[in-house]
Amino acid sequence: MARTKSRTAFPLRDVVNTFQKAFTDAPAKVKVLDIYIGAALLTIVLQFAYASLVGTFPFNSFLAGVFCCAGSAVLTLCLRLQISSGQLDMPVDRAFVEYALAMVVLFLACFCYLG
Repeated sequence: MARTKSRTAFPLRDVVNTFQKAFTDAPAKVKVLDIYIGAALLTIVLQFAYASLVGTFPFNSFLAGVFCCAGSAVLTLCLRLQISSGQLDMPVDRAFVEYALAMVVLFLACFCYLG
């Protein structure tokens, strides 16, 4: 009996190749936003690693740091979706101003949560 190799529906190599092709085709502004989102998510991972090794004595400070990173990643993702979609009803400048104001509100909320 001959064994046949069954290919999975979405091999990991195809997913990585598709992601690399989409990333190289993206404009420079979108790439910068993607890198910022990745950095914010990496910061969350580092905060959880630090908290698991050292502890979370000022727990509200730990939560404020995680919420700040997660919120900035989500807001940046929303800006990326507004910029990269071709169906933008508003100018890009207005989308960026709304993003900046939302980030200020997020940072103020996280700063107040520090206690």
